[in-house]
Amino acid sequence: MTATNGGPAREDDTADAGPGGTAQRADARQAEPRSPADSETGTGTVTGRGTGAGAGPSDTVAAVVRQWQTVRPELDTGPMQVIGRINRCAALLQQAEDAPLRRAGLSRPEFDLLGALRRTGHELTPGELARETFSSGAAVTKRLKQLTERGLVERRGDTRDRRVTHVRLTDAGRDLVDGILPEQLAYEAAVLAVLAPAGQGELAGLLGELLSRLEGRMEALRA
Repeated sequence: MTATNGGPAREDDTADAGPGGTAQRADARQAEPRSPADSETGTGTVTGRGTGAGAGPSDTVAAVVRQWQTVRPELDTGPMQVIGRINRCAALLQQAEDAPLRRAGLSRPEFDLLGALRRTGHELTPGELARETFSSGAAVTKRLKQLTERGLVERRGDTRDRRVTHVRLTDAGRDLVDGILPEQLAYEAAVLAVLAPAGQGELAGLLGELLSRLEGRMEALRA
């Protein structure tokens, strides 16, 4: 989603693995919404609080949790109900939300690179772009080659260090980002319309807290 330019640290082909290691790619495609407004995936996955049993939500993760509770009732499946739903939502949204990008012939990771250059407002090195988009250096190099060939970005060498390259948007790249972003945001708003505004705010706050704590923990591990 438009966390876009702070997107997940996953590469182009996201592994749609559900809770308990259950592959989700096939049925995620089957569940792809016909339009953002009538998405059953959004309604079933994000709403509902329960335990995944009894009167809880009826999404696919709840079904998986119930199966685990049947065969391993001594295990606490609470974490699965959170992590599994986050993974499931991400898998479905990555398949369903990028219609404006597809029409422009862009992948989500490519748009993330363009967006990083646009929102920072200045040139970035490939290494900086990798950090901005949570991508590997090799993946950024590949995407920059494709974007350069399309005339959306251009690179120049550093005058003091030949090993360093600086990347900036071309006029065509800037116009493309500015043209797509309003449409993409409108599309994402329609996807999230299955939740009331108050629910969206609550969800954003909880996810922000989780992300902040996870990022802090990862920074501490790297220190």
